[in-house]
Amino acid sequence: MPYRFIPQLTDDEIHKKQMEGLRYTVRQAWNAPQYRAKMQACGAQPEDITTIEDLRRLPTVDADDLREGYPLPLLCVSPSEVVRIHASSGTTGKRKILAYTKRDLDTFSLQIARCYELAGFTPEDRMQLAVGYGLWTAGAGFQAGSERLGMLTVPVGPGNLEMHLQLLQDLGATGFTATASMALLLSEEVERAGLRDKLKLKRMVCGSETRSEKMRIAIESKLGLEGCYDIGGMTEMYGPGTSIDCNEHNGLHYWADLFIIEILDPETLQPVPEGEVGEMVVTSLCKEAVPLLRYRTHDLSRLLPGRCSCGLNMPRHDRILGRSDDMIIYRGVNIYPGQLMDVIGQFAELAGEYQVELTRDDHALDHMTLTVERGQEESAGNDAALAAALEERLRKAILARIEVKVADYASLPRTFSKSKRVVDKR
Repeated sequence: MPYRFIPQLTDDEIHKKQMEGLRYTVRQAWNAPQYRAKMQACGAQPEDITTIEDLRRLPTVDADDLREGYPLPLLCVSPSEVVRIHASSGTTGKRKILAYTKRDLDTFSLQIARCYELAGFTPEDRMQLAVGYGLWTAGAGFQAGSERLGMLTVPVGPGNLEMHLQLLQDLGATGFTATASMALLLSEEVERAGLRDKLKLKRMVCGSETRSEKMRIAIESKLGLEGCYDIGGMTEMYGPGTSIDCNEHNGLHYWADLFIIEILDPETLQPVPEGEVGEMVVTSLCKEAVPLLRYRTHDLSRLLPGRCSCGLNMPRHDRILGRSDDMIIYRGVNIYPGQLMDVIGQFAELAGEYQVELTRDDHALDHMTLTVERGQEESAGNDAALAAALEERLRKAILARIEVKVADYASLPRTFSKSKRVVDKR
C-alpha cells in the first residue's frame, strides 16, 4: 500500500542510508569532548569508519555517560542550536536530559507519524492522547506526530478517566494512545459502564511498558477494536516511535534508515547469533544535538530474521523481554518478566495481569510468589489445579520453583501509568 511518511526501501537502499548515516553520526559525535575521548581511547578516527562492520571498532556509551555530562551531556552542537530538552527519570538524583535541535524535532515527529501510519491511521482519524506531558517525551512527541499525519488531536494527558470517557463520546476519537495499563483500565471501564456502542474507537497505540499478547487481545475485545499496536522507543532515541508492530503482530518494525540496532551479549558486548536474545544497542543515523553512538539501552530483545508477511521491508525486533539491569535473580536463576508473561500466555484460563513478590525468610532463603488473574469468564473452582499446572510449566521453562496464586479477575492493581509488577521485599 502507498504511504506518505513510510519509505519503501530495498535492502540495498537501507544499507546505503545506514552507511551514510553512520559516517555522519561519527563525524557529529567527534564534536563532543566526551565522545571524542572515548573514540580516541579506542584508536578510532572518523575517517576510519568506511563500512557498517567498522561500527564494532567504536566505543559504547550508556546512561552513566549522560549523567556524567549533566545538564547537557554529549552535546554535539552549539547550545544556541538547541531548541528544546526532554528528560527521563534518573535513579541517582540526576535526570537524563536530552537536547534537540529543530531538525531533531522534525525527525521525532516523522517517526511517530510513520508509526501511526503503519497502524492504519489517516488524516481522517481523530486521536485522543492519554500520555504524560512536561519534561517527558510522550506528550509532545505523540501530539506532534499525530498532527503531522493530519489527525484532529485531543491532548488530554494521563489519568482522569471520567474526562477521557466524556471526550471520547463527545469528539468521536477513532484512535487512542496510552500506556498498556491505562488502555486496559479504560477498556474495563467502558465494558463495565456499557459505553462501547457510544464510542467510535477503532485502533489503539500502547507504549512505555511491556504488554502481553493476552492484554492486547483483552483490550481489542472489550472495545471492539480493529487493532491495538505496541510502540517502542525511549528518550535517548528522540522518544517513542522508533518501532511499532503491524497487523501481523509478529515483532516491531524499526526505522532502519534512522537507527542501526545491534543485539549484543550484555557481558562480553559481542554480537549474539541471529535470532538470539541479547541487549539492544542503538546507533542513530541523523540525530544532531545528541547522536547515539552504540548506546546501551539495557533492553533485552532479539532481531527477527526474514521479511514480515505484511510486506513492509523494514527489519523487526521482538518485544522487550525485560532489562538487563532489571533482571530478577532468584535462587541463582536469572529471570526476566517477559519469560513469565510467555508462560502465563500459554494458559487460556488466565488473564494477562500478574504480580511477583520476592521475600527472604529467617534462614536467608528466597521465596517467589507469582499472583495471576483468572480469566474474566472463569470460575474459581479450578484455581488449585490451575496454579499447580502453571507452577510445573514455570519450573520446566525457567528452572525455578515459584509459588503461584490465582486471584479474581481485575483484583491486581490497575494504574494510569506503568504497572509495578515486581515487588522485591528481600
